[in-house]
Amino acid sequence: MSSVGSERDPRAERRAAAGLVLIGVASVQFGSALATRVFDEVGPAGTVLMRTVFAAAILGAFWRPVAAGLSRATKRDIALFGVTLAGMNLCFYEALERLPLGIAVMLEFVGPLTVAVVGTRNRLDVVWVLLAGGGIVLLAPDIGDGLDAAGVAFALTAGGFWGAYILMSARVGRGPAGLGGLSTAMIVASFLLLPVGIADGGGGLIDPRILAIGLGVAVLSSAIPYTLELEALRRLPERTFGVLLSLEPAVAALVGLLVLSQHLAGRELIAIALVVVASAGALSSAEAVEAPQS
Repeated sequence: MSSVGSERDPRAERRAAAGLVLIGVASVQFGSALATRVFDEVGPAGTVLMRTVFAAAILGAFWRPVAAGLSRATKRDIALFGVTLAGMNLCFYEALERLPLGIAVMLEFVGPLTVAVVGTRNRLDVVWVLLAGGGIVLLAPDIGDGLDAAGVAFALTAGGFWGAYILMSARVGRGPAGLGGLSTAMIVASFLLLPVGIADGGGGLIDPRILAIGLGVAVLSSAIPYTLELEALRRLPERTFGVLLSLEPAVAALVGLLVLSQHLAGRELIAIALVVVASAGALSSAEAVEAPQS
C-alpha cells in the first residue's frame, strides 16, 4: 500500500510548530501583564500560586495526571519538570514586580538563548542566535543604571529555569507520559509553591475578584502556552525552539506598550526587527522531528 498520502510534509510540520510557539508567546505575555494587576493584593508568590493551581486543574481536566505504569526514570523527569515550573514562574514574577515587563523577559531569555547556542549543529543557526542576542542587548538599558539588582538576579535565575524547562518539556512531552506528564508536573509545582504562596498572598487568595484574575492568568500564562509549547517541541529541535522564543522580549515590549503604557524607544524597535529576523531564520533552517504516535 502506498504511504505517500500519509507522509507528513516537513515544511508544514515546521510551520505548524512555529505557529503554536507564536500563539504561546503572545498568550503568556498578556498573562504576565494581567498578573501585575494583583501584585499589590497577593504579591508575586500568591499570584504564581493561583496561576499554578488553576492551571493544574484545567490541564488535569483535559489530560489526566499519570503515575501508574511509568518507569522510575519517567516519574523522576516529571518531578524535575514540576520543580522547574515552580522555580521558573516564581522567580519571573518576583522579577516582574521589580522590573518592566520587556526588561524582565529580556534578561530571562538568557536561558533559551543558551539552549540554542549549546545545541546548535548548523553554522547558520549561530547567525540567528547572534542576531537574537543583539536584539536582546538593545532592549536592555545598562545594568545597574536604574535597574533593581534583586529583580535582575531573579530574572536571570528564571532564565536558568527557562532553559531547563525547554529540555524537560521535550523529554516529558516526547516520553510515555505525554501531555499527562505536563498536568502531573503542574500538580507537583502547585504543592511546592503552597508555603510561599500562602505566606505572600494571605487572605487575598480567597477574594473572588482576585481569584477571577488568577484564573485568567492561569489560562493565558500556563494552560495555553505550555500545552502549545509541548506540542511544538514534539516537532522542532530544542535549539530551534529556543531561538524562536527570541520573540518573547519583543512581544513583551509590545504588550508593555499596549497594556502597561511602557513606550518603545527607537533602539527597541530595531531590537524587535532583529529578533523577528532571527526567528524567521531559525524556522527556515529547522529540522522537523517526528512526533511520537499516540
